[in-house]
Amino acid sequence: LVLFEQELDAKVVDRLGLEAGEADMDGWRKMVEIIKNPEREISIGIVGKYVDLKESYKSLHEAIIHGGIANNAKVNVAYIDSETLNDRNVGEALKNVDGVLVPGGFGERGSEGKISAIRYARENLIPFFGICFGMQMAAIEFARNVCGIKDATSREFVGAKKTARNVVIDMMVEQKNIRDMGGTMRLGAYPCSIMKGTRTFEAYQQSLIHERHRHRYEFNNKYKALFEKKGLTMSGICEDRDLVEIIEITEHPWFVGVQFHPEFQSKPLKPHPLFKRFVTASWERKKKVMDKAYSSKSKSRKSTARAGQSRMV
Repeated sequence: LVLFEQELDAKVVDRLGLEAGEADMDGWRKMVEIIKNPEREISIGIVGKYVDLKESYKSLHEAIIHGGIANNAKVNVAYIDSETLNDRNVGEALKNVDGVLVPGGFGERGSEGKISAIRYARENLIPFFGICFGMQMAAIEFARNVCGIKDATSREFVGAKKTARNVVIDMMVEQKNIRDMGGTMRLGAYPCSIMKGTRTFEAYQQSLIHERHRHRYEFNNKYKALFEKKGLTMSGICEDRDLVEIIEITEHPWFVGVQFHPEFQSKPLKPHPLFKRFVTASWERKKKVMDKAYSSKSKSRKSTARAGQSRMV
């Protein structure tokens, strides 16, 4: 806005010999006003292993901020090192967050901490958003702690070991013979059909989307029927390959995992619908917690007042 006031846009247009009308800055002004004067404030915990290199999550961080703008909210992002988490300390680590996000990544290091965070979010009804690797860890957590498959794992962790019986996340068929680990992953935009009546459909408001990917591993369809029986909905499918792209627990306030990277398509004036809805769900949980705390304090004050009146009598 400062550059616009100094007519930098007009100078660029003139210098490049472009044809352009008057710039429409209304949307940008509204966005800046929300950033300066948000109506509400929430905290999102990003559980990852690259927390010392926050630029690794730059697109993700920005997409969360975009989701905040869409909700007239300031979003405080707390980076939590997954290598320090376990089932004993995860509650303390996540006690001040309103939503939990597990982002993309590679390798087994820090994965158990991510699984602990996902379990805590699932069991305590905290809004959860898993992206790429985060979705895969959500599938493993669900397999272990809901389906009873205690040795559930990913092919990425065990390689070609024949002793790994329950590989819930397996390597894609076309990736198995690749030896060059350069730019050979499943890359680019692919179609995904969304099931109506799901949290994901509620966010997108459409049944066919295209999202960008960057991965080698996918959900193993061998476990699909069991997962669905236990309450996990496969809400997004790449139909031409029968690949599970989105999982969610519909009975949970908001528990969604996606195999793609929605942050790559988010913009300040057009926030990605999943980030928008994730922030909404996180605010709704915070409000519920605040209302409950207020109600408890109110009851406590009334009880104290009654006790005081009784003593006076």
